[in-house]
Amino acid sequence: MTRKITAVTARTQFGQIMDRAVEHNDRFLVERNGEPVVLIMSVVDFVKTLAPAPDWLKDIQADAKRKGLDKLTMVDIDAEIAAARRERRERNKQPGA
Repeated sequence: MTRKITAVTARTQFGQIMDRAVEHNDRFLVERNGEPVVLIMSVVDFVKTLAPAPDWLKDIQADAKRKGLDKLTMVDIDAEIAAARRERRERNKQPGA
């Protein structure tokens, strides 16, 4: 939802406006002298609006979420990569490979 606010309101309540933009995806159209000059929105909302993910990426993300893979930390990801590399090295060492 986009709300119109004055520049004075934006200046005096900026922290609260940022919180609402992030937590509720609210947008704020800031007006100066009755003219719209700036739009405040969260980065997530901005990316979804201007650069939405293609369908194939949405499918991959949904699959990862179903499998719980969206909760992996960077340490977990690094460990998975290291394990895959070790496995590949072992396969390449085997005779006839």
